[in-house]
Amino acid sequence: MPYQGKCVESSQSIIIKGAREHNLKDITVEIPKNSLVVITGPSGSGKSSLALDVLYTEGKRRYMDSLSSYARQFLGVVGKPEVDAIDGLCPAIAIEQKTVGSNPRSTVGTITEIYDCLRVLFAQVGVPHCPKCHKVVKAESPESLSALIQTQFHGQVITIHAPFVHDRKGEYTEDLKKFFQSGYYRFRIDGVVYKFTHIDEVAKLKLQKMHKHTIDILVDSIDLSEYEHGRVQASVEHAFQIGKGVCKISSASQLEQVYSIDHVCLHCGESMPEFEPRNFSFNSPIGACQQCEGLGIVSGWMNGLMEAESRWSNIRWKEEICDACDGKRLNPYALAVKINDCSIADLAGYSIADLRVFFDNLVLDPVAQEVVKGLIKELKTKIEFLQNVGLSYLTLSRPAQTLSGGEAQRIRLATQIGSMLTGVLYVLDEPSIGLHQRDNDKLIKMLELLRDIGNTVVVVEHDLDTIARADFIIEMGPGAGVHGGMVVATGTPEEIKNNEKSLTGGYLSGRLKITKTGPLRPTAKFLTLKHLSKNNLKNITVSFPLGVMCGISGVSGSGKSTLVIQELVPILMRELDGRSLVKRAATVGKEIKLEKEKDVIGAEYIESLVVINQSPIGRTPRSNPATYLGIFDDIRKLYAQLPESLARGYKLGRFSFNTSEGRCFECAGEGTITYSMHFLPEVVMQCKTCKGRRYNEATLEILFKGKHIAEVLAMTAFEASLFFESHKGIKKKLDLLCEVGLEYLQLGQSSNTLSGGEAQRIKLVDELGKRGKNTLYILDEPTTGLHSCDIDKLLKVLNTLVDKGNSMIIIEHNIDVLRVMDYLIDMGPEGGVGGGTVVCQGIPSYLVTIDQGYTGRYLKPYFEVLQNS
Repeated sequence: MPYQGKCVESSQSIIIKGAREHNLKDITVEIPKNSLVVITGPSGSGKSSLALDVLYTEGKRRYMDSLSSYARQFLGVVGKPEVDAIDGLCPAIAIEQKTVGSNPRSTVGTITEIYDCLRVLFAQVGVPHCPKCHKVVKAESPESLSALIQTQFHGQVITIHAPFVHDRKGEYTEDLKKFFQSGYYRFRIDGVVYKFTHIDEVAKLKLQKMHKHTIDILVDSIDLSEYEHGRVQASVEHAFQIGKGVCKISSASQLEQVYSIDHVCLHCGESMPEFEPRNFSFNSPIGACQQCEGLGIVSGWMNGLMEAESRWSNIRWKEEICDACDGKRLNPYALAVKINDCSIADLAGYSIADLRVFFDNLVLDPVAQEVVKGLIKELKTKIEFLQNVGLSYLTLSRPAQTLSGGEAQRIRLATQIGSMLTGVLYVLDEPSIGLHQRDNDKLIKMLELLRDIGNTVVVVEHDLDTIARADFIIEMGPGAGVHGGMVVATGTPEEIKNNEKSLTGGYLSGRLKITKTGPLRPTAKFLTLKHLSKNNLKNITVSFPLGVMCGISGVSGSGKSTLVIQELVPILMRELDGRSLVKRAATVGKEIKLEKEKDVIGAEYIESLVVINQSPIGRTPRSNPATYLGIFDDIRKLYAQLPESLARGYKLGRFSFNTSEGRCFECAGEGTITYSMHFLPEVVMQCKTCKGRRYNEATLEILFKGKHIAEVLAMTAFEASLFFESHKGIKKKLDLLCEVGLEYLQLGQSSNTLSGGEAQRIKLVDELGKRGKNTLYILDEPTTGLHSCDIDKLLKVLNTLVDKGNSMIIIEHNIDVLRVMDYLIDMGPEGGVGGGTVVCQGIPSYLVTIDQGYTGRYLKPYFEVLQNS
């Protein structure tokens, strides 16, 4: 629709005109600057398209266009979004829901740069200790070092070397001439000893400039069988002067020793390196443990049982802790430098909260305090920002690849807040994901801080608390997919509450609620696991109720995922795989005896295990909802049985765009053709031969009820349900798609365009189509990316599965979802080392009556309203 109405000046707002990206229907919307703006609406309504694909992408594109073509070839080129104009656009930064990579060398400490600050701190004021005898190593005089040398090499002839160059490229001939003129005639160059009698001999020595060289000046040779204290001291002093505080001592009977005037242990003679920040980096060969090369783990073979059937083979790989560094990644010299008796690896193992306590209580001598006071202030600031976004349970040593998308996003948020930039447009994609309501309150304060220092903060969000505290709300809808893409309502939270057209307003005002259907289910059977101790779990015993919908709650980092995903799931998988092997062996007349899982009671009540997460249902454009659910197989069978197909000899494969016989030859069944452009984004064009339909003309001549196979794939689930009214098998699955709120999805929509919430609900449809019972379903935050109206639909589907005689365990933070559970297990009380225990468990109303854990406190207002009504 054309832009209508009068807007304020672009200096006060950002005006988007005619946005048509994805399902956006030529919308125009105004976003006030220096405000906290929430874009909300049902799943698939166009929220991310507006915020990220239009607003942020255009801001990024304009910045990229300001650079030279030379720079753009390295940074890539951003395509222009489908929008007529955006006025008043600020420099844009997106903080998205994505992981921080799979590099095993990346940790929380490195990506937050806190570890970099620690490296500087330890290099400046760390106290070196001897890695052998653990005595403090301090600066010594040449006199004391000379005495040590005479003791260690007593009775031997020694040569005192002054290291000049170590493994560096260069010619160095002129330097050698200067040393010769100063009275030094003997040199060790790349391992070969030279004795020059004339300067011309030095000039004839040709060192390759492009090769690396190691050069020592041989200062003196001394027979220590006689008393030569004065001569040794004088020669050592000369060597230290030339070698910048370092000298080497060699003899015929001992290995060469390297001494530093600053770091030599006088108790055992161990020489320490000159410390600088890279000595404490496990990503540098100077600081890394030599055995594991800074990874903290090594690979090795071990005998043992494998998972599933492969458990009966005799060998497998295992990710083992390095025994040289005990998993601390650094070499012994770096680990021997301490501050307040703590090494840098010790501090990396602290949680963010404990690290703050360490620096609050840190006492240094006055000189050291003055040197690093600015650095410590910076460290405390970074730590505080991480605490304020609910990440106080993380340790600096935690690998970045183990972080969830929500945790990674909040780390980036804390970094941006720490930069204290102003005049910036920040676009965030559901930052509340993975947060308990207590931590979410902290997050909202940080978003408000980001706004208050002079920025525009645009948040794609469903959390009602965040929406209620926004300055301005943009609601997309009214539906999803082709039924969405429009601006349903805009305004302040109060205006949205009073807008009867607003679905979000209905939930904000209380007109609409997520409700529970039916009474609480009884908890007669339990699955009990004992002695659980992975990660932060405190050797706990947990009883999970069966035959009900059980929620696992607790603050971020309290141990919910460890309990369910890392303990419960593997234990049950081993139990179920073992049963399967026993049955399979019995069919061929063999008997297998398995060792029963220890500390597990009640596993016999469970026949199968299903874990449903938000991972994609397919990773290629050729995968789609119809193929995943098997609907497309049934449809192809139908088309292959038509009279015209039988007459032509067409088989099932003819109607697949993945086989050569039926698909378009030009685009190989893709429907599009991609052209690579130098210095420009790839150009993707619709195939001119098949016009995007993927099939060749002969295949498209086969019609069912006047529609060819490509037209069926273009139908939404709702349209297809009506079209296949008389085919019960196909219609049943299509109706299930509609029941979970996915009626807008096209059957042939590429899987890589689906959101996490859409992918999860498609997996649920697949499970709903099965008739099994005594199945345990595990779901990890299924409400991610869902509006309250979508959550209501989701809960009805989940309850259907439980009502069939199955059990369900759901890791969840959403209070509206937790309050309608049959049973809750609340972990905590805090995150990280402060968590790992079961705070309380029981029906939701019971958690409210006891003053334990944060979940009960946030549930309490709801039950108080219920009692008063």
